[in-house]
Amino acid sequence: MNAPEPIADAEADLDPLRAWAQPLDPAQVEAAIVGRRSVRAFLPRPVPRPLIERLLRVAARAPSGTNTQPWKVYVLQGQARDTLVDKVCAAHDAIRANPALAAEYQEAYDYYPSQWVSPYIDRRRENGWGLYGLLGIGKGDKDKMHAQHQRNFRFFDAPVGLMVTIDTVMGRGSLLDTGMFLQNLMVAARAHGLDTCPQAAWNHYARIILPHIGASEQEMLVCGLSLGYADPEATVNRFVTPREPIERFVTWLE
Repeated sequence: MNAPEPIADAEADLDPLRAWAQPLDPAQVEAAIVGRRSVRAFLPRPVPRPLIERLLRVAARAPSGTNTQPWKVYVLQGQARDTLVDKVCAAHDAIRANPALAAEYQEAYDYYPSQWVSPYIDRRRENGWGLYGLLGIGKGDKDKMHAQHQRNFRFFDAPVGLMVTIDTVMGRGSLLDTGMFLQNLMVAARAHGLDTCPQAAWNHYARIILPHIGASEQEMLVCGLSLGYADPEATVNRFVTPREPIERFVTWLE
């Protein structure tokens, strides 16, 4: 699917009241949501800046507590992107050579639990071995595992990388708000024929990333995100994660 040409008068075209009054095609909206998935191989095809700007304007309509809009976004392309990739990949390799160095790279908030329990650990394992199995990476193949994990820090070859931060003075609710912003961004990208991969893997390397992007000392890295056109020939892009049936997570009260 080719991305449509961005509309010149983006502000007028994205007027919230006008958009709210327009009839929607449920199938197209649902297709953009259901079709969103974490793509792990991208084409080198560039993404026009006007299109990125449009996606960010759409995403900014996400709800946030008392309209605080806590998210900040840094868009990396070209040399800025490539230099960050080199820095973080070097640190990732250094930690493999000397695991004690991992203590120097700590994430600002706990994305995952300190102790895993069922059913979450079961889903995590299913996800990991499903992906590695598709790629032919065995349980003990540490070299291939390391190389695949490092694909995160190459933005999976996507031409656009985004770093999303919030101010450290904000509460945990701002992480929820930023998550809704990110979902908007990813669904809007899918509607334009683009794909994405949200990545918490970057969080451990905030001490490298934040100075590189010019973030202030009051900012905390929430996650990175790869953006671009998916490589339709890549084996890894055949991987689709399952979802639990609603009967397992919904309780009806009447």
